[in-house]
Amino acid sequence: MTTRIREFLKHRTDNGPCLVVDLDVVRENYQNFAKVLPDTKVYYAVKANPAPEILKLLAEVGCHFDVASLPETHQVLAAGATPDRISYGNTIKKEREIAEAFRLGVTLFAVDCEAEAEKVARAAPGSRVICRIHCDGSGAEWPLSRKFGCEPAYAADILEHAHKSGLVPYGISFHVGSQQHNVEAWDRALASAAAVFRSCAERGIPLSIVNLGGGFPARYVRKTPKLESYGKAIFKALRKHFGNNLPNTIVEPGRGLVGNAGIIEAEVVLIAKRSPEDEVRWVYLDIGKFHGLAETIGESIRYPIRTTHDRDETSPCIIAGPTCDSVDVLYEKTPYPLPVSLAIGDKVLIEAAGAYTATYSSVGFNGYPPLRQYVI
Repeated sequence: MTTRIREFLKHRTDNGPCLVVDLDVVRENYQNFAKVLPDTKVYYAVKANPAPEILKLLAEVGCHFDVASLPETHQVLAAGATPDRISYGNTIKKEREIAEAFRLGVTLFAVDCEAEAEKVARAAPGSRVICRIHCDGSGAEWPLSRKFGCEPAYAADILEHAHKSGLVPYGISFHVGSQQHNVEAWDRALASAAAVFRSCAERGIPLSIVNLGGGFPARYVRKTPKLESYGKAIFKALRKHFGNNLPNTIVEPGRGLVGNAGIIEAEVVLIAKRSPEDEVRWVYLDIGKFHGLAETIGESIRYPIRTTHDRDETSPCIIAGPTCDSVDVLYEKTPYPLPVSLAIGDKVLIEAAGAYTATYSSVGFNGYPPLRQYVI
C-alpha cells in the first residue's frame, strides 16, 4: 500500500471492486531490473497489464516490449515505442498477423517449430527468429511448461530450417515459470541454451542472444528471494555455461514489473456457515475468478488480503466470488485466516494485484462488469 493509493481510495466515490496501480512503483521496479541486470535489456511482458499509462511510462524510460498479439503491438506503438523495441514472443501466430506486424516494422519473432518458422519466412522475410525451448518450470507457482517450447535437442534443427528459409537465426528463449521461487532455475535452462548455441555453431550458424524470459516474482503471502539474488544466480549460470563468450541477454518481466504496484479494493458481500457447527466461514467478495482473480485457480497465487480488523482474532475462512458458478471459489483447499470481526459491507484490500487481474477480468459474466482500473 503506497501513500498515493491510500489517498486515492480514501477519496474514491464510485462503487464496486477496483484495481489501483501506482506508476511510481512501476518506475522503481524497472530501475531495479536495470540495476540488477545491467547488461540485459528489459522487455516488459505486455500481457501482464497493458494499461496505456503503464506502457507510456515504460516507453519513456527506455523499456522494450514483449507482445503476444497484434492489438498489443498497436498498444505499444501508440505508447511511443518504436518497432525495433518490440519482440513478438508468442509462438502461436496467424500468418496474416505476422505480416501485419512486419508491415508495422517488427522484425523479431519467436518460434518453437518448423511450421511456425515457415510462416515467418513467408510473411516477414529476412526477420530474426528466436527459438523457444521447453523448460520444466519446477519451483514456479504458475508453471508454463506444457504449451510452449520445443525439446532443446530439436532447436538447432528448427533454427537451421529457418536459416535455409531466409530468416536470421538470432537466439534461444525459455521461460522458467511464472512466480519462480528457485533462483537456480535459470541454471538448468541456460545449460540447454548453451548446448543449442554449440550445436548451431557447428553448423555454421552463429547465435547472438538468450531470452531469459520472465518468472521474477511479486511478493504475495509466500516470502520471495530478493531481485539481487536472481541477478547474481543468472550471471553465475551464464558464466558457467558460456564461459567468457557471453551472449547478449534480455528478460521479459511482467509480474515483476507491475505486480506489487497494484491493489484491489473489494467488499464483503456475505459471510455464512453451512451449519451451526461448522467452524469454517464462507466469505463472499464482490470479485472472484471471473473478475480478475483467475490466478487463484488451483490456489496457485495466494494474494495477501488486508482488512480494517487485522489486529483482531482470526479464524479459517473459505473465500469465494459473487457469481452463480461453483468454480468461483478462491481459497478452499487451504482456508484463509480472516478476522472473526469481519462483517458484511467491510472493505478488503487484495495486495500485489497489479499483474494478470485487469487483463483476466471477464466481460459481463453474470452481468458483472470488468474490473475497473485506475492508474495514478
